[in-house]
Amino acid sequence: MAEINSNAGHTRQKGGVRRGKKLSTKVDLTPMVDLGFLLITFFVFTSAISKPKAMNLYLPAGETTSMPTGESTALTIIPVADNKVFYYHGDVATALRTNMYGTTTFSISHGIGDIIREKQIALGKNPKFTKEDLMLIIKPAADASYQNVVNALDEVLINNLHHYAFVDLEQVEKETLLQLKIQPLPTSPEREAIKAQP
Repeated sequence: MAEINSNAGHTRQKGGVRRGKKLSTKVDLTPMVDLGFLLITFFVFTSAISKPKAMNLYLPAGETTSMPTGESTALTIIPVADNKVFYYHGDVATALRTNMYGTTTFSISHGIGDIIREKQIALGKNPKFTKEDLMLIIKPAADASYQNVVNALDEVLINNLHHYAFVDLEQVEKETLLQLKIQPLPTSPEREAIKAQP
């Protein structure tokens, strides 16, 4: 705050001319320095908190587009419309035959996170594997939202998964989703396009 000190000198009259009072001005900058340090501290603190955090995405090395994985350690999740997730263990044909598949959501309780943790516990009890051997394969469907993909990546971080991959849906998986009525039945031109795919 600025303070003004005034020297209360007596006004003298010389020759009929009246002289005004002399005022000395003194500005106290101490509160300004305190405010400056507070602002610097605030900006340093907030910039340290708001550092962007990125997650590493590991892809197969070299020119190969596929990577072999064991059926026992594989869990495939397929995010679909309406925040639902279709999942199966191992190979899709074996999973359908042995009833090792299901549909769930991304909810905190009884969601896909519980399925992942159950798989980790089962692998931990197996003498051949550890829970770190779980391979999560994420195959977003065409009608899945971006938020569903982010939720799947969140499950990777929450459950501390070391092995995961993003893969395109195969033809047999598209047909499985249609047969189980998890995805809406496409119109006739779309059906022909699906059948025509290799």
